[in-house]
Amino acid sequence: MAEEVQKKWQKEFEIFNNLKKEYHKAVAQKQQLDSQLNENKAVKEELSLLKKDADVYKLIGPVLVKQDLEEAKQNVAKRLEYISKEIKRTDGNISALENKQEAVAENLNKLKSNLDSLKIAA
Repeated sequence: MAEEVQKKWQKEFEIFNNLKKEYHKAVAQKQQLDSQLNENKAVKEELSLLKKDADVYKLIGPVLVKQDLEEAKQNVAKRLEYISKEIKRTDGNISALENKQEAVAENLNKLKSNLDSLKIAA
């Protein structure tokens, strides 16, 4: 009986460690998205300071290509919208992972107390 509980505990512990890894990956992704959001906000502010007849260039590979100012503003707005949606999605993923970690941690504690009580009884 104690061996079965020990095996269940080990499986739960592996699940917990995998959830922890996924959680750290999701947090790193959110940090990267936050950084991209801030960069794009800065670009949007810079573009808003330009006059309508200003030249704007976009780097495509090793070449600078002239781009219309309004088109550049629209592209930045689309990127901001996309990044914001990704941040919301990542936040939801992080919350779900936190909830799963809590549930698995509770299971681990229950299994550990069961294992301890079985060892004491033996």
